[in-house]
Amino acid sequence: MMEEVQVAKAVDARGSFCPGPLMALLGAVRQQSVGDVIALYSSDTGSRTEIPLWVQKAKHELIAVRHHEGYDEFLVRKMR
Repeated sequence: MMEEVQVAKAVDARGSFCPGPLMALLGAVRQQSVGDVIALYSSDTGSRTEIPLWVQKAKHELIAVRHHEGYDEFLVRKMR
């Protein structure tokens, strides 16, 4: 069972298409402090591949991907 995560910022990119959700996440990460968790909501199915790849490349932490009806929720911890 996953522990409860305190989200510092939620970004709703539902209805936005590639690269919109990723750009929204980039902006949010830049604004937050190291250790903060950002929740990104995206209805773009491309985000399922694009977001985890970017998080890994940028050396942040992908805490979880939760699938909801019509959108996905990505929880990302800023690591640097």
